[in-house]
Amino acid sequence: MQSLLDPAILFFVFGVLAGAVRSNLEIPPAISKFLSLYLLMALGMKGGFALSQTGLDAQVFASLGAAMAMAFIVPALGYQLLKRRLSGFDAAAIAASYGSVSAVTFVTATQVLESQGLAAPGHMTVAMVLMESPAIVMAVLLASAIRHNAAAPASVTVGSGGQAVLTAGGGSGSGAAVRRILHESFTDGTHLLLLGSLAVGYLSGEAGKTMMQPFTGDLFKGMLAFFLLDMGLLVARHFAAARSQSPVLIVYAVLGPVVHAGIALALAQLLSLPVADTALLMVLSASASYIVVPAVLRHAIPEANPSLYFGLSLGITFPLNILLGIPLYVQVARWAAG
Repeated sequence: MQSLLDPAILFFVFGVLAGAVRSNLEIPPAISKFLSLYLLMALGMKGGFALSQTGLDAQVFASLGAAMAMAFIVPALGYQLLKRRLSGFDAAAIAASYGSVSAVTFVTATQVLESQGLAAPGHMTVAMVLMESPAIVMAVLLASAIRHNAAAPASVTVGSGGQAVLTAGGGSGSGAAVRRILHESFTDGTHLLLLGSLAVGYLSGEAGKTMMQPFTGDLFKGMLAFFLLDMGLLVARHFAAARSQSPVLIVYAVLGPVVHAGIALALAQLLSLPVADTALLMVLSASASYIVVPAVLRHAIPEANPSLYFGLSLGITFPLNILLGIPLYVQVARWAAG
């Protein structure tokens, strides 16, 4: 419950309330973009610092491999389900939110483990960082493909009966189209900043962490609060659209994380992961991003509705995980370990 009184979360609630009463409070677009870029850079560097300090062995590689597998499985399953109910852009954005992870949920889970006498393994912090990116890449790829298909020129050919047949452009140029999509996705500025910051943090190591502490540590909480205030205002503006959506989305936000955690448990059992690794893998798989993904998708997929992918992850999944999910997943991990 204490995590729900976190100042950053309370600023989000304040932003929602300010937007709901139609206050003229607003964050200038340039400041909003800066906050997004700052969070991506700081999170990437923090992950790189952690990666540089983590020793690697077979067990660590197994845990990181399981995390990477879940980072692809969750958004792929989510997109296949949601695209039947939503536009491709919204389906990709929500799938990315649930395929990525929540750092606050992860930190809360490590504290729960420690209170129960289980040391939280440091390499699972690296797993958290690794799980942030694949879903974003998949979402940008899907959005690029949707835009490409919508913009594909049509051509008219003559059929065997003399009728004119309208066909979508592409054909022999499909290979070039795929290359364009991949280039656009992997060179997207916001996502590239995250990956580049991860590399900088890893290469600079402990010395870099000490030098960047004021930037990646001291400033981070305040910038996050400012960012969530902006996101709260944005979500409030889209409440009407969110209320008009299918109740299936609410069911997905509640039950989807439980299914994801179940898949993670089965994978952890297959790889014989320790209890703490299993519990944190379940928590990460069941969490949903409300920092990195909104920061990226607001600019990378502007066609998607922020009230859906941000509102579902923070408004429903986040509090459920904090209040019910984490204790449940830790207990199940203990039970599965015998």
